[in-house]
Amino acid sequence: MKFEVNREDLLKVLQGCSAVVERRQTLPILSNLYLSVSGSRLTITGTDLEIEIVGVCDVAVSAEGACTIPARKAVEICRALEEGSLLTFMTEGGKATIQSGRSRFSLATISADEFPKIDDNEVASSISIPIDHLKQLITQVGFAMAQQDVRYFLNGMLLESDGGDLRAVATDGHRLALSSRKIITGGSNESGDQASKKAILPRKSVIELGRLLSDEDDAVEIGFGESHFIAKFGDFRVTSKLVEGQFPDYKKVLPAVTENSLIGDRDSMKQAFQRVAILSNEKYRGVKLFLKEGLLNISANNPEQEEAHEEVAVEYSGVEMEIGFNVNYILDVLNVLGDKKVKMSVADANSSALIESEEDPESVFVVMPMRL
Repeated sequence: MKFEVNREDLLKVLQGCSAVVERRQTLPILSNLYLSVSGSRLTITGTDLEIEIVGVCDVAVSAEGACTIPARKAVEICRALEEGSLLTFMTEGGKATIQSGRSRFSLATISADEFPKIDDNEVASSISIPIDHLKQLITQVGFAMAQQDVRYFLNGMLLESDGGDLRAVATDGHRLALSSRKIITGGSNESGDQASKKAILPRKSVIELGRLLSDEDDAVEIGFGESHFIAKFGDFRVTSKLVEGQFPDYKKVLPAVTENSLIGDRDSMKQAFQRVAILSNEKYRGVKLFLKEGLLNISANNPEQEEAHEEVAVEYSGVEMEIGFNVNYILDVLNVLGDKKVKMSVADANSSALIESEEDPESVFVVMPMRL
């Protein structure tokens, strides 16, 4: 195989596909990227057997073919070459050569026949959603995913479509994030009825999908299969295996409506929590909130007998109460809310807090209390 390509075009696709490749692999072939040229298109594939990323770009083809090359080395070589340069790529005698000007690199290859592909089954239903809507879902919900929970179905994000909206939910058992966005088209089955589809996307797939989504693209086509999830947008296609298991009934976790609600300035509250967090217990990260009319008192202490106190003016006329929370959980929510005003509702000192944005009623966050 032989082709010529602009450095920037190749680097964009190489970086997108190589991110899924783990540094340490049990199979040598999984450290490589699969390259295939046909017509005027170069197709690059990276996989870890759980998620597969395929990217394409236009090239000038002299000879069609396929090979695999070391992912990390290929990215580093292209990144190091001069901007705007033209690259010539060719394979011969088990080696792949990248040449640009006076620079020449020879890489070891592995047979393309050994490269594994995810066997994605037929897509049962598909939807189309604006790319900025999907980015918002991942940003506002993804932080609440568990990382290495034995309840493996928590180590991911639930995507749920009812034909009109795409809803994302994530929880690690201590906090929950939920957000919904309108879809463009799709969600109907063969009979024309609105199809409801649920899928638990693995944590790594959520992170990689969020990284690849670009403002340059208009929409994302999402396909739901029996055991796979497919997202197509721009020059990329992401295919991921789904997490098996039953996601918790998140509707039961949402606190009931209460009159004990405060409304405060997001930036003021965020800065106050950040300052108090400095002297919180490094292990448990607990802070106390004392609510009284028109005022939110925040305090923290640690085993060294150090203390921090902050007062924030808020709109509050409910009953006075004291309640403890993990300050990191509160800050995680405030970090993803881009609005000026934040609403926090708490029924009593033993209840979860419901945090909402006044400007985005489609997103809600629940944080469990902690004893201090």
